[in-house]
Amino acid sequence: MFFGVKMIPRYRPSPGSTMSLSFCGNENNSAAYNVDQGVLNNGCFLDALTVVPHVFLLFITFPILFIGWGSQSSKVHIHHSTWLHFPGHNLRWILTFILLFVLVCEIAEGIVSDGFTQSLHLHLYMPSCLAFMAAITSIIYYHNIETSNFPKLLLALLIYWILAFITKTIKFAKYTEHGIGMRQLRYCLTGLLVLLYGLLLAVEINVILGRRYMCFAHPTEVKPPEDLQDLGVRFLQPFVNLLSKSTYWWMNTFITTAHRRPIDLKVIGKLPIAMRALTNYMKLRKAFEAQKRPDGLQPQGPQWIWRALRQAYGKPLILSITFRFLADLLGFVGPLCISGIVHHISKKNHTIQAPAQLLGIYFISSQEFLANAYVLAVLLFFALLLQRTFLQASYYSAIQTGINLRGAIQTKIFNKIMRLCTSNMSMGEMTVGQICNLVAIDTNQLMWFFFLCPNLWAMPVQIIVGVILLYYLLGISALIGATVIALLAPVQYFLATKLSQAQKSTLEYSSERLKKTNELLRGIKLLKLYAWEHIFCSSVEETRRKELTSLQAFALYTSVSIFMNAAIPIAAVLTTFVVHVHLSDDADLSPAVAFASLSLFHILVTPLFLLSSVVRSTVKALVSVQKLSEFFSSDEIGEEQEPKATIPTSSTNHSNYQALPLKVVNRKHPAREDWNSYGLHSEQDTETAAVEDDDTCIKITGGYFSWTDGAPTLSNVDIKIPFGQLTMIVGQVGCGKSSLLLAALGEMQRISGIVTWNSNPKLDSEGDESPDAAGDDEIRKRGAVAYASQKPWLLNASVVENITFEMPLIKQRYKTVIEACSLQPDIDILPQGDQTEIGERGIILSGGQKQRISVARALYQTTNVVFLDDPFSALDIHLSDHLMQEGILKLLREEKRTVVLVTHKLQYLPHADWIIAMKDGTIQTEGTLKDIQNSEPELFEQWKTLMNRQDQEFEKETVAESMTVLERKNLRRAMYSREALKTEEEEEAMGTALTPEAEESVESDDEDNLSQVMRHRATIPWGSCGKYLTSAGLLLLPLLVLSQLLKHSLMVAIDVWLAHWTSDVIRAKIHADQHNCTLVQDCGFSHSSYLLVFSVLCCLGIVLCLVTSVAVEWTGLRVAKELHHSLLNNIILAPMRLFETTPLGSILNRFSADTNTIDQHIPTTLECLIRSTLLCVSALGVISYVTPVFLIALAPLAIACYFIQKYFRVASRDLQQLEDSTQLPLLSHFSETVEGLTTIRAFRYEARFRQRLLEFTDANNVASLFLTAANRWLEVRMEYIGACIVLIAAVASITSSLYSHLSAGLVGLGLTYALMVSNYLNWMVRNLADMEVQLGAVKRINTLLKTEPENYEGLLSASQVPEGWPQQGEIQIQNLSVRYDSTLKPVLKHVNAHIKPGEKVGICGRTGSGKSSFSLAFFRMVDTFEGRIIIDDIDIAKLPLQTLRSRFSIILQDPILFSGTIRFNLDPEMKATDSMLWEALEIAQLKPVVKTLPGGLDAVVTEGGENFSQGQRQLFCLARAFVRKSSILIMDEATASIDMATESILQKVVMTAFADRTVVTIAHRVHTILNADLVIVMKRGVILEYDKPDVLLSTEDSVFASFVRADK
Repeated sequence: MFFGVKMIPRYRPSPGSTMSLSFCGNENNSAAYNVDQGVLNNGCFLDALTVVPHVFLLFITFPILFIGWGSQSSKVHIHHSTWLHFPGHNLRWILTFILLFVLVCEIAEGIVSDGFTQSLHLHLYMPSCLAFMAAITSIIYYHNIETSNFPKLLLALLIYWILAFITKTIKFAKYTEHGIGMRQLRYCLTGLLVLLYGLLLAVEINVILGRRYMCFAHPTEVKPPEDLQDLGVRFLQPFVNLLSKSTYWWMNTFITTAHRRPIDLKVIGKLPIAMRALTNYMKLRKAFEAQKRPDGLQPQGPQWIWRALRQAYGKPLILSITFRFLADLLGFVGPLCISGIVHHISKKNHTIQAPAQLLGIYFISSQEFLANAYVLAVLLFFALLLQRTFLQASYYSAIQTGINLRGAIQTKIFNKIMRLCTSNMSMGEMTVGQICNLVAIDTNQLMWFFFLCPNLWAMPVQIIVGVILLYYLLGISALIGATVIALLAPVQYFLATKLSQAQKSTLEYSSERLKKTNELLRGIKLLKLYAWEHIFCSSVEETRRKELTSLQAFALYTSVSIFMNAAIPIAAVLTTFVVHVHLSDDADLSPAVAFASLSLFHILVTPLFLLSSVVRSTVKALVSVQKLSEFFSSDEIGEEQEPKATIPTSSTNHSNYQALPLKVVNRKHPAREDWNSYGLHSEQDTETAAVEDDDTCIKITGGYFSWTDGAPTLSNVDIKIPFGQLTMIVGQVGCGKSSLLLAALGEMQRISGIVTWNSNPKLDSEGDESPDAAGDDEIRKRGAVAYASQKPWLLNASVVENITFEMPLIKQRYKTVIEACSLQPDIDILPQGDQTEIGERGIILSGGQKQRISVARALYQTTNVVFLDDPFSALDIHLSDHLMQEGILKLLREEKRTVVLVTHKLQYLPHADWIIAMKDGTIQTEGTLKDIQNSEPELFEQWKTLMNRQDQEFEKETVAESMTVLERKNLRRAMYSREALKTEEEEEAMGTALTPEAEESVESDDEDNLSQVMRHRATIPWGSCGKYLTSAGLLLLPLLVLSQLLKHSLMVAIDVWLAHWTSDVIRAKIHADQHNCTLVQDCGFSHSSYLLVFSVLCCLGIVLCLVTSVAVEWTGLRVAKELHHSLLNNIILAPMRLFETTPLGSILNRFSADTNTIDQHIPTTLECLIRSTLLCVSALGVISYVTPVFLIALAPLAIACYFIQKYFRVASRDLQQLEDSTQLPLLSHFSETVEGLTTIRAFRYEARFRQRLLEFTDANNVASLFLTAANRWLEVRMEYIGACIVLIAAVASITSSLYSHLSAGLVGLGLTYALMVSNYLNWMVRNLADMEVQLGAVKRINTLLKTEPENYEGLLSASQVPEGWPQQGEIQIQNLSVRYDSTLKPVLKHVNAHIKPGEKVGICGRTGSGKSSFSLAFFRMVDTFEGRIIIDDIDIAKLPLQTLRSRFSIILQDPILFSGTIRFNLDPEMKATDSMLWEALEIAQLKPVVKTLPGGLDAVVTEGGENFSQGQRQLFCLARAFVRKSSILIMDEATASIDMATESILQKVVMTAFADRTVVTIAHRVHTILNADLVIVMKRGVILEYDKPDVLLSTEDSVFASFVRADK
């Protein structure tokens, strides 16, 4: 008695006055407090005893947790408080979780046992409640101690585990002693607790042994891992504790801050070391090395790659598969619990035998425990929580593996690219596109395969278990239903193959369409000038039509697949129940069975739904690996090289500019040593070589080189290139000059001969070659060479980065180089100066600017050898003179660098120290100019005439001597005119030239500039959504909405009817029992009427499924068609200004990525979104209808949901954009590298590019990982909310059915729907987020649609213009002022001119003087705001643009060819006859070239005309102008990239062929217009001089005269 009284006040501060609430119960005093057999034999006392340790723990830890926390000082200072380093960490968390679960069971068991007695027995469940609190406290306490590194405080936990273990053991021993056995549930629970406390004690002791913080003299020192010391690592998933890992708790702050500021790369930080591409590449490499056969050969073929992947990434995958298994098995708890609950409710007589009473207290068996509906509801809740957690863990683990794998494979591909033969590329065996596809598509396919891999293993298990359970519930009819579902699999597979075929053909058409669109946009200026837009536009439209046809197939199959997934479960349920009712008379169709089987069918459909995509993904992965293995086994360059050089570690010798992960730096030394051993070797080599030729830098003897295995391109090459001298290589177009440079660089296949490179001992100290070459054992072959290729190759980076090219920026040197290449004025024009990004292949720049930047890069480097491949081709005379003088003769000479220059400009030959003349792939002669004059007089004479020079002047060594002071002044003025003479107003004009539009386009691109309000980011773009839906038309929209609503109402109706039917079955049963009918049917109950309604509803549901799926896809198709059509037509009519201010890439993206999104992604996302939303709404509606109480609980959950999705959407959109935007630089880095492979290898920059690749890959991967983690964050939270909904719905419906007689059928219905909600909630939010991102595409296309088109209408209609106009070609220009845009300053000011019919007019002036604008004014390409141009008495402003432009010809500076035939290039309108075309080709000197091509006029031109040289392309453009027999021809700097011999022929031809026509020539080289009838000299948009050339030349101080002198 005394004991009980003492206990109550201690544990219950309010001792129950009525005594009905006593610790040991009060109905039978003698039994409860009887201590005759000793105090330990009293059951109540045993329970009281177990309370002691918990109270001890709570008392001790609370003060430490609350008070001591602010003042501790020994926190290790690391950035993140996530350093988990006590041994047995994860095991402790797992054991604690299990402990908590067992304690919950104990509490529940206590409450249930207590339900059988009159008074409350606190001792049955209160100790376990305390134990529950203590367990939670212990883990919180432990976590805080661990993160603050205070191991001594773990003593408290040690004592707690010991005490708990002892008290539980006593209780267990006493139970055993009294013969309470396994039949009683509490006995089992007590045994489990003893085990758990024992294990936790063991873990605690293990910590002491591991960290030695007590009982040992010296505790072990531990250091946090590198990642946690690094403040930049923000991805904490690998480092946080188990709870945070499984719920992604650490992401909370990250996701909520996204609202305040957008997520960018700074916010997401760096990758942890274990996930970096380098680490993963090393891992994969090890796996590949392990596969090597003993003879050292790499095995070939795809299975070799698979084996390596398995070895490197098998472990995490197995972990993922295990999680998946657990999740799937737990998934079956749901239907079973529903069945149990409904069964429990529908048993009307709740008779339960009284529990056994031993030791004076009550016990129950586990059957009785599990028969309780409330217990089942709680169990269901826990099972759901666990299942969802495991599922997300499985997803995460698989995706992380996939991402790591992708990084490794990309690095491997890159290393392979670095060693690829360039000949593979140029001969089209392997295009840039294919390699980019390997990176963009195939690595992603592999990654996806790894994502979906767990499904491969989990599906069979899920299906087998599901079918067994169904059989157990329904008997044989279940198998029939399962067969119906099984039919889904082959159909789905068939659909999947069809879908991928449709997708493939769509892809082929869309890439063809993109190629055409790309050409159209690249050549838009030409197309507008020739009035050919519509030809090209219609060809794009035609391809688009084909694409839409295959899209139709795609849409059809998609809609059938959606339909199958929706309809098959309905069909399966229908057949099952029909068969079930017909098979047995006394069919047990209780609600328990019906709804359990309903949710089982839902579970079964999921794996079959996924099956198709998994199989498809597997097939794709197999194909991708096949491609990769082919790629990895393709030819490599320079077989002498050991592949050692390609290991990234040896390439980290640039540690002076690269921040490297610590691990790599430590591995640096072995590479150094290797190099030293080579170094010795190479020294001897150079010694011997140097003896032979002291001054020769490069020597090729008996060289035969080829690109392919065919005939050699270069044959019998014997040359030497002297040290520190200027060597020039000259020869006609296409004679192998560029190939010679590449042969020297080792890029061509060497058939025979020797290439020797000597290093100059005097220069070695200056150059930075020593660190550069260190990565490579090819040092005896050559050091780095600064190489400027003929087709300039630029990075997608700023101008500065392109020039310095990873070298440190030295201001003075940079200035000199910019000056030498006269880039300053160009830089001033650019919107952000030299920080301007030059996009895909340098879109903003003209050919000349690209060329100069590429040359500037070569000048800026400090290598000993410089190769310049025709650097003057795109430059006008002043620029090239300046570059020659300042850059090559001054800058490079002063630094004593060896320069090899390929050029067509023979006037520079006097400067050369050594000349190599080439002809048809062999060396014609080599030597100094004097040598050649003596040995090859004819050649010398030919050169001399071409240079238009007199003998005596030619003899003089340099131009400088021959110049008078005045001339030099003039030349100097010409060079600096643009900077020195810029007036302030003009500077202002140039400053603003690009800004307004450029800024605008930037804004629209990163829609979320911080300047725009942040709340804007939180809203969904309803506008775009409306635009999307309204594009579908008035018929489809209502159909779409109505069919969806109807379908979902029907779905609900089917299930409600099922509930009604099954409840009636129960009622009939009870009725039959009362009336003693043996069969239910005898009492007049028949299933048939119910079955009929059920079948009708199901069939209607199936029909509506079809309608909705077709409606969605149909809408998608309509919109895709409409949007692309209007986009294309708008773009093609847009003014030129749009293309000059918008980077081409961003317009192309509208046609590629955005159109693709609208075509293929939006319809499916929309369908998913509508479906999941309506399912959630209908489910919540049904639950609320069944138990209205549920609505009260719904409010807080709905608020939680709202906030979660609101935060998630913003973060998710940012992360998706980040992932896309980090993928672009990665892919463009690959394509850049492939395109600039020769340059990179010449510079010996492989290592730096590898380093950049690693940075790009890591940036992309960290974005992907964060996106994955954010998705998991959302899903875990949504699933938990879903689990709460299930719990609330279950408890509410159980209560209301027990107390207010809710029918069992409705309870089953409510629970089935509650289970569905938890599945569809996160789908809804995910689809909402995806939809938001995808609507961005619609929004961006919309902005482009708003551009104003050019005014194509004229005052006169096309029919009013005379047929042959202009007949004479007389041009009158009256007071003409022109500007590029109404916001800009004029570029031509008040120009007046009169050109008589048939006159040849030359226009010259510095770059930027308005020459080109003058020519564009004829075509109304620029805004004429004053004055007019009258041609043959018609003011051109009155004509329709199409007519106007179709009557003139123009030849542009940049030669543009389109892919197709030669015939198509010359005459796309198909108006000319063959003879006309041949005549034009003959005029353009191309007849012999075209004659030799297969197919003649129908020979193929590749994209951009790449299969012809630059000069030949320019000639084709001339031919194109000749084909159009117009009486006015305008040549805009058309002969810039043609060698002088060809040019002089052309000049003659133009004069003869166009004798009676008006020709306006805009000239770079003034001597081309010396024999014109009229010369116009322009300056800053004004005509400076206007007269006949001889008149101007005779005037001493005319500007024209100074030009001519400068040109000599």
